[in-house]
Amino acid sequence: MKKLSVLLIGIIALIMLAACGDTTNEDEASNDSSGETDGKVLYAGSTSQSYPNSYQEDGKLVGFDVEVLEKVAENLGYTVEWVKTDFAGLMGQLETGRIDTVANVVAVTPERAEKYHFSEPYAYAGATIVTHEDNDYTSLDQFKGKTVSGVLGSNNIKNLEQFDPEISAKTYETRDGAMNDAINKRVDGYVNTKSALIAEIEKGDLPLKFVGDPFVYEDTAFPFVKDDDGEKLREEFNKEIEKLREDGTLTEISQKYFAGEDITVKN
Repeated sequence: MKKLSVLLIGIIALIMLAACGDTTNEDEASNDSSGETDGKVLYAGSTSQSYPNSYQEDGKLVGFDVEVLEKVAENLGYTVEWVKTDFAGLMGQLETGRIDTVANVVAVTPERAEKYHFSEPYAYAGATIVTHEDNDYTSLDQFKGKTVSGVLGSNNIKNLEQFDPEISAKTYETRDGAMNDAINKRVDGYVNTKSALIAEIEKGDLPLKFVGDPFVYEDTAFPFVKDDDGEKLREEFNKEIEKLREDGTLTEISQKYFAGEDITVKN
């Protein structure tokens, strides 16, 4: 009986030790798990086809808007996960909360401000029209009754329609499609922001020329879902954008992508 009692006590002791060991492992696993869930992820959208704001280079997403967002996210401790699709699709995913923001020359408009929270502007965009250099256009008035290409869902198209309803807008899912039709004279002109057009024409030595001055200027900012989380992100972004503006980082990034021009201030 004594031997049996000793044996039972030994077994119970082993069970208790094993239980303690399991608890320690669970605590360690819990610590590891919490470490993983503490990592902050920011889901950001890009067309990846908007040179020089957001585009692919050697298999990597780069560009002015991309670099500004990644710098802000880095300073705030976020890891960025990029979602790539056409512009209209990006805004739809933002509205439904599938992504947190969009880094793709998003202009601030009254209509969009009703749907989304916007950060402070990090750049300013002037919409303008270019045409093939062989064309005789010298004034925006000459585009009345003509066809001008642009990206579907972009504010450039909406501004063009408001600027002159007599201009026929032809929309494309990508910037390349809209620009190539202007280069190949399948349309009379192509509308985009002046800064982006300067960079595109210089990079590709494109046979395009500007017609007149920009017909509208707009603020470019990061949009967020209109809820408490979106408001929190906006406040975080605003603080970092101001820091990047004050220390000259915004200007430096702009000059890197826009042939020395600073689009982060109103000229």
